[in-house]
Amino acid sequence: MTRVGVTGANGFIGKNVMVRLREAGHDPVALPHDADAAGLAALMDGVERVIHLAGVNRPQNEAEFDRGNIGMTQRLIEALTATGQTMPLVYASSTQAEFDNPYGRSKRAAEDALRAFGTASGSAVHIWRLPNVFGKWCRPNYNSVVATFCHNIARGLPISISDPAAQLKLVYVDEVATALLAFVAGDAPDEAIAVQPVYSITLGELAERIQSFKDSRASLMTGPVGTGLPRALHATYLSCLHPADFAYDLVAHSDPRGSFAEMLRTPDAGQFSFFTAHPGITRGGHYHHSKTEKFLVVKGRARFGFRHILTDETFVLETSDATPRVVETVPGWSHDITNIGDDTMVVMLWANEVFDRDKPDTIAAKVLTT
Repeated sequence: MTRVGVTGANGFIGKNVMVRLREAGHDPVALPHDADAAGLAALMDGVERVIHLAGVNRPQNEAEFDRGNIGMTQRLIEALTATGQTMPLVYASSTQAEFDNPYGRSKRAAEDALRAFGTASGSAVHIWRLPNVFGKWCRPNYNSVVATFCHNIARGLPISISDPAAQLKLVYVDEVATALLAFVAGDAPDEAIAVQPVYSITLGELAERIQSFKDSRASLMTGPVGTGLPRALHATYLSCLHPADFAYDLVAHSDPRGSFAEMLRTPDAGQFSFFTAHPGITRGGHYHHSKTEKFLVVKGRARFGFRHILTDETFVLETSDATPRVVETVPGWSHDITNIGDDTMVVMLWANEVFDRDKPDTIAAKVLTT
């Protein structure tokens, strides 16, 4: 366990980092941005590493850049100097430090002060110039266009895009936290590539991607959100939902046999649905040329019947909720499923393609098993 001093602990990045540090078994200590040097020094007992996240990027007036970025950094340096300790420090600066604007100048001045401190004290000082950081707990209409788009689109509010082709460079807060955990463990990433990957997307593409997350509840179509930027954006969008919007209804189709509802569609990995069947009811009785399916009985008992449409070879198997077992349909075999239990049967179903009414690839054909 490492005791870690963290400035900006109550900020967007800081909240994520504090959680991750505790999860990893470390002892993070919040270093308040409004404390003086003596107050900061008093909190340094046992601290072995410092993560400097505190800063100002959207002040009411430009003077706050100096107070929030340079002033806080100077107080931190005074506190570290007063303790007489030598310890590694990482500063989350900004790529804006490359530019001659009030914010960039204040970040660059803080970097210079920290480098001078490192030279004088012998402390290892790491400067990470981060592009726009996004992720859960980021404030909309403040420090992230991603947060603003997610917040507004989730609530049906308008968004403003001055130039849809404008390019954004982004890093995800979880990846920032992972790099900082490596720093705490003594494996500080190189300053030039501290946080990877850096994602690139236009403002127009960003808005379209986030809008697609909202639209997916109606269309049931969910794109690839398991890796990379789509994964990070999807997580960020969901984190902006109001609790009242955590759930949404599906459309169920019912008839005397039971009910059927689609849950999820994907562009290239099929769709998920479920159906019910009352006792004694048989569903199916068709075959496919290319379409394949996976069935999982989650409640009740089922008998699956199969018949090869050329040879009339038949096959029967039974499953139940007592033992999770996936049953696959095979092209060229007619198949059906019968509820052989005493209660309503519930079955999960995955099909490898989204149902197309114009090309259903579903041909009626009885199984005729006994």
